[in-house]
Amino acid sequence: MKRRNLIKTLAAGTIAAPLVNTPVFGKSFLEDLPPRKNLLMRVGGDNHSVKTHGTDGTSKENLQFKLRHGVRHITAKVYKHKPDGSWDLDEMKRMKDNCDKYGVELECLNLGKTLETDVEKQITPNITLGKSPERDREIEVILGNIRKAGEIGVPAIRYHWRILPIMRNGRIPGRGGSTYNKWDLEDNWEELPMTKAGRVTEDMWWERYTWFLDRVLPVAEEYKVRMACHLPDPPLPLGYRGVDRWDHDVLEGLKKICALSDSPYHGLLLCVGTVASGLKNPGKDIYEIVKYVGLQKKIFSVHLRNIRGGRDHFAEVYPDEGDVDFYKLIKVLRDVQYPYSILPDHMPEHPDDPRKWQGFAFGYGYINALIHAANSEV
Repeated sequence: MKRRNLIKTLAAGTIAAPLVNTPVFGKSFLEDLPPRKNLLMRVGGDNHSVKTHGTDGTSKENLQFKLRHGVRHITAKVYKHKPDGSWDLDEMKRMKDNCDKYGVELECLNLGKTLETDVEKQITPNITLGKSPERDREIEVILGNIRKAGEIGVPAIRYHWRILPIMRNGRIPGRGGSTYNKWDLEDNWEELPMTKAGRVTEDMWWERYTWFLDRVLPVAEEYKVRMACHLPDPPLPLGYRGVDRWDHDVLEGLKKICALSDSPYHGLLLCVGTVASGLKNPGKDIYEIVKYVGLQKKIFSVHLRNIRGGRDHFAEVYPDEGDVDFYKLIKVLRDVQYPYSILPDHMPEHPDDPRKWQGFAFGYGYINALIHAANSEV
């Protein structure tokens, strides 16, 4: 199917997802997968846990912190770059050398703000806004960064593709004096003004994203760098502040984004908390979604964040006290033979732990235990 015809079909929601021919979530969705040990999935560390401005995550202090808690694979952020977002190759080599010195794999780089349109903070990349010829110049920066990642042997890049920022609107008390981020969709959300991005329809979003993939994937394939897209956080109703997010219907959005390309270098950073926050009953429905995307071999990284609540109303909690059964979810990842890292994400905060290292230490240990327990079953 030609790309322009594909995008029209995707917008209409009529394309069948690849590899799976039975109805999703029906009794005939898929036969139960046989339990199989998975010695490839592992706990990983993100630069979320650094919480020191300008620190990329490859310092001796941070790497030893990760190693003490069983983490040997990390995602890092390149802070040293030109104003246009071009990464400094010497800085990247230094980061890679730091990791190699301590026996840690630098497995992923965070693309950062290069693609994150955030009109509230006046960050407006023309790629996500669909503005030519400005986006033609910006895409060259992205392609250059992919080449540099490949040159130093980093196999993946994670990125956001969003116009609205991450949405949270308060905190609630949690256990041990900690506090939890929360989101409650405004009662008057339909009356909120549009952002400076104006009206962005689903068709516009898919066209812009397809334009991006058409240019990025050939370079990603040449340099063997997987491109992992993070879902917008959280899923929002169509037209929220003028923007239609592709994951307003989480399942259909994931089916469409997986179908855009069968390239093994096009996939997702599957944020469990974000997927859960788009479901009315995450504790029941999320496992089949993870199974579905996992069988497409489109999961390149997993953020393991738990929530209490669901669609439009939730709080981010510790991984052992949310509505999603993480042991059950890890077994799904085991059975689909997910081969990469599982990272704690958005841990609760406490004033005695300003860098959130305590929270992430708990997350690393929790994930490690889940993986060992799941594999011990088979």
